[in-house]
Amino acid sequence: MNFQAGISRRWLRVWQRNLSVYRRTWRISFLPPLLEPLLYLAAFGLGLSRMVGDFSYRGQEIAYLPFIAPALLAITMMYNAFFETSYASFVRMYYQKTFDAMLATPLTLEEVITGEIAWAATKAVIAATLMQLVISAFGLVPYPTGLLLLPLAVLGGLAFAAAGMVFTSLVPNIETFNLPIFLFITPMFLFSGTFFPLQNLPAWARWLALTLPLTHLTELARACTLARLEPRLLWSLLYLVVFFGICYGLALRGMRRRLVK
Repeated sequence: MNFQAGISRRWLRVWQRNLSVYRRTWRISFLPPLLEPLLYLAAFGLGLSRMVGDFSYRGQEIAYLPFIAPALLAITMMYNAFFETSYASFVRMYYQKTFDAMLATPLTLEEVITGEIAWAATKAVIAATLMQLVISAFGLVPYPTGLLLLPLAVLGGLAFAAAGMVFTSLVPNIETFNLPIFLFITPMFLFSGTFFPLQNLPAWARWLALTLPLTHLTELARACTLARLEPRLLWSLLYLVVFFGICYGLALRGMRRRLVK
């Protein structure tokens, strides 16, 4: 099926609708990205970093705090995008019947889903930007390479938003989201080079970690904050683009099967 035939600029209306709702509660939404990094920096900077000390990362001696800071940014991108197209989109689809209302307009299903994914990526960018401002105040983000975190947040947000929508097309009820969170999100949170270098893992675990999208998002974020832009990063960039493309296509097909009887 050619999905592009069912997508026009009208998807921006879906994005605009979600923005209008967000503007009513933005003050609450702004607090976590501002306060979370302070808690993490206090825990890791004042506590764990003193135990870990400096260590070798890709041939460079690095303190633990500069190592963990970009991972926190990548995790923020993942969480905000994924949870928006999983829990939030499911609520709009199943409980609030917002999708039904939008489909009663000239909007196509593909435009509704595209708008949802774009909005989730926008939330990821907003949250990552707020967190970056806080982390930058501690001197953990160098510039101008730190500016690359913004387009990275767009790509990472799109990738995890599309993945979240795939699960939304599959789960029978909202409680079932516990499964993809436990089997997909939590392993990435722990084993994607976020809290310790991948080189600390056995060889088989390192190869497995390379199949996880958060691994590549973390690698790219860390390259931006450590100002180490290397050719090998093109693989991680390509991975995220392909991952988004596959998940986007699966999300459109899955949601069509679910909503179009």
